[in-house]
Order: sequence, then C-alpha cells, then structure tokens
Amino acid sequence: MLHKFKKWFPKIKKSAWVASSADVIGNVKLGKDSSIWFGCVVRGDVNKIRIGKRTNIQDLSMIHVTHEEPEANMNGNATIIGDDVTVGHKVMLHGCTIENNCLIGMSATILDGAVIGEGSIVGANSLVTANKTFPPKSLIMGSPATVVKTLDESNVIALKNHALLYVDYKNDYLNP
Repeated sequence: MLHKFKKWFPKIKKSAWVASSADVIGNVKLGKDSSIWFGCVVRGDVNKIRIGKRTNIQDLSMIHVTHEEPEANMNGNATIIGDDVTVGHKVMLHGCTIENNCLIGMSATILDGAVIGEGSIVGANSLVTANKTFPPKSLIMGSPATVVKTLDESNVIALKNHALLYVDYKNDYLNP
C-alpha cells in the first residue's frame, strides 16, 4: 500500500511493482522495472529513499532513513539504492547507500552512513556498522562486517543476472 506522509507521496514508475502487503511511505522514488515484495516496509517519512532501476526489495525487508531537520542543520542520512540491486529477504537498510549491481544477503543489516561499493555482496546475517565504506567488488561478511575477498568479473556479471531474474518475476505479477 502506498501512503502519503505530510507533503510526500511515493513515486512509483509504471513498470515497477509493489506487493499489496508492502507499505511504501512518503518521500520514496522507485525506479523502472523495480519491485518491492510481500511484507516490506519502505518508510521515507523523515528523509528520502531512492531505489534505482531493476532493483528488487525482497519479502519482509525494512528500508528506513535517519531524521533530517533542515531548520536545525541536521542532514540525517537518506537511503539510496542503485540500479540492478538485489536486497534479500528480511534485510534492514537504515540511512545507507548501496551502489549499483550489489546483492545484500538475507537478514543482513546495514546502518547509517555506510556505503557498499558497486558490484559487491554483503553476506547473509552480516552487520555493516555505521559510516563504514567498502570498495567495489567486495565480498563483505561477518558481524561486524569486513571484506573477505575481492570478487572477479564473473561474480559481478552473476549479480546483474540475478537482479534481472526479479524483473521477470515481477512481470509475472504485473501481467498474470
């Protein structure tokens, strides 16, 4: 369900899909061919959330932000998710940046100010602590998360292909 918050109403591209049991609130933009799956909460009430093209937010994930107060000079942290990103089941993203072509594993948590570099994987159940930045093509695992290895080009290509599968899945829901 899409919810207005104050002056903001989510902006969803026509080719995107939001499950009926998902809640998308406020200052949220969802890009072309992206999807938000069952039971997700994408809450852009106190800052903005931007989700790129061909990105999927899988079941029971929570996307939120850090409070922004322009009158108090508090910028907070928006949540920015790039193109061709797969956000696995039960992931929590809070005021962070996920660059293009990443996979965030099931039940991972990524906190305020953290940046996941392009073409990276965050392993299942990993905890990325606040303000931590990881370079492109990183395999990131653990609690707290660290770089385990650098991914090769075949890994990075597989990440994009995985995101493209979810474009087909959401199309099955849009056009039953």
